[in-house]
Amino acid sequence: MHGNHRRRYALAAVTGALALAVLGRLFFGDPDAWAADLDRRVPAAAVDEVPGAATSGTLILAGGCFWGVQGVFQHVRGVTSAVSGYDGGTAVTAQYEIVSTGVTGHAESVRITYDPHVVTYGRLLQIFFSVTTDPTQRNRQYPDEGTQYRSEIFATTPEQARIAKAYIAQLDKAEVFPQAIVTKVAQDTGFYPAEGYHQNYLTLHPGNPYIATFDLPKIMALQKVFPADFRSDPVLVPNS
Repeated sequence: MHGNHRRRYALAAVTGALALAVLGRLFFGDPDAWAADLDRRVPAAAVDEVPGAATSGTLILAGGCFWGVQGVFQHVRGVTSAVSGYDGGTAVTAQYEIVSTGVTGHAESVRITYDPHVVTYGRLLQIFFSVTTDPTQRNRQYPDEGTQYRSEIFATTPEQARIAKAYIAQLDKAEVFPQAIVTKVAQDTGFYPAEGYHQNYLTLHPGNPYIATFDLPKIMALQKVFPADFRSDPVLVPNS
């Protein structure tokens, strides 16, 4: 069981292309097989928000390790901020070492702020299900196991919950995935930003074998599947 990120920090010290390839396959499996799973073209949401006068929207997504989730949405046009953090628990337990026990109720999450006139809530969910998370894995995402790595949408409004539930039902009915979607839709009860060293992790540590194996393929898939929504320069969390 992967459990937490300690192994990632140890592996990050290993340098060189050969070592990266060998260790990535040894600890995490075949990256080519992982990347192939990201080529699924998920249909757009049939039910979506209608942009009004508001110039900003917020959604909170959990889809495994927040390094990759944050990294993906930092490269999406219309996203103005993507912050790694914790949702689903209380402020007292919103600390990485405690969340990593898997008993706090928290999930590693990303709070995404976006311009609804550039990218809609439904489009962001489409990107989430297409290249960010495997919604058929319960309480895990590939090597990461535990409730803190679950796939979950924390709705900030009743309208968000309605759209998300309708989209999941749409994808299940169309049998887009080989198994039923287990991604939950829950009410946001409080988002707590993660420690500074977790912010912008994908951008700052592209040579980390975990990042290279599991997260950089997500960025490549985003560019391939959603070229019109891809921005090459990520929007980063300042002072991290």
